[in-house]
Amino acid sequence: MLSVTFFSVTTLCYFLAMVSYLVHLVTGKRPVGILADVLAFSGFVLHTAAIGLRWRASYEMGYGHVPLSNLYESIVFFAWTVVLFYGLFEVRYRYRSVGAFVLPVAFLSMAFAQYGAPLVRSAGSLMGSETLGNFSIPAGIQALVPALQSDWLFYHVVTCFLGYAGFAVGAAVSVMYLVKSRRSTRDGSSGDTDTAGGILSLSPPPEVLDKINYQAILIGFPLLTLGIITGAVWANYAWGSYWSWDPKETWSLIVWFIYAAFLHARLTRGWAGRRAAILSIVGFCATVFCYLGVNLLLPGLHSYGGG
Repeated sequence: MLSVTFFSVTTLCYFLAMVSYLVHLVTGKRPVGILADVLAFSGFVLHTAAIGLRWRASYEMGYGHVPLSNLYESIVFFAWTVVLFYGLFEVRYRYRSVGAFVLPVAFLSMAFAQYGAPLVRSAGSLMGSETLGNFSIPAGIQALVPALQSDWLFYHVVTCFLGYAGFAVGAAVSVMYLVKSRRSTRDGSSGDTDTAGGILSLSPPPEVLDKINYQAILIGFPLLTLGIITGAVWANYAWGSYWSWDPKETWSLIVWFIYAAFLHARLTRGWAGRRAAILSIVGFCATVFCYLGVNLLLPGLHSYGGG
C-alpha cells in the first residue's frame, strides 16, 4: 500500500530531523538547523500526502471513510498534528532548538505505529498479560464497525487529537524548561561551562519556554473540550446515552480537570515556571494513558480503536 510506504519514509524524515535538531542544539550551527527544518517539512508534506492517499484508497475499496478509525490511523494522525503545532510555534518564536524536544514525540509515535506491536507483545508475555500478548496495530484499511459509521467520527477525533498535540508541545517545552532551570539553579548563575550548559545556552529563555507551554495548553484545552462534547453527542447518537463512565470517558475527564486546574492556577494564582511545567508534564502523561493505556488495559466502548 503506497500510503504505508509514505508513512515509512515520513518516519525516516522525522528521525533525521530529530537528530539534526539535536545537533543544532549542541553546535548552534545555523545550516544544521535549516537542514532540520527542511527534513521536518519534507516529512510533514509526505505525511499529509500519505493521509490523503489512505483516505482516497478507502473510497476505492468501497469503505469511504476518513482514516481515523483504528489505532494505527489515529497514531499517525497524532504525529501529524504534533508536527503541525511545532511548525506553527517555530514560525511564531523562531527557535529551532525546540524541535530537539518536540520532534522525538512525532518520531516515536510514527515508529510505534509501525514497529511497536512486537515490543508490546513481548512485554505482555513477560507480564503474563493475555491482552498485551495479543496486541497488534494492523496497518491495513478496514471497514468501519457500525458505531463508527458516523460523521461525528471526524469531528470528535480531529478535535481530540489537535488538543493532544497542544498538550504534547506543552510537555516537550516543559521538559526543556525543567532541564534548563535545574542547571541554572545548581550553578547559581547563567554561565555555561560544560557540555550540558552549552546545549542549554542555545535553548529559548525560560520565560519563552513558559509562554509556549501556556499558549500550547491554552489552544489544546478548548479543543479537548470540544472533542469531549462531540464525543458525548456521538455517544448519544450511537448508544442512546451522552455519558456512560466508560474508562476512556472517565480518563478524558481526568485529563480535562488536570488542564482546567493548570489554567485556573495560571490565571488566578499566577502559576508559572517550574510548577506549570510539572503540571503540564503530568497532564500529558495522563493524556497518553487516556489514549493508549486505556485501550490496552481497560476494556470498554472504545476498545474497537485498539486495532
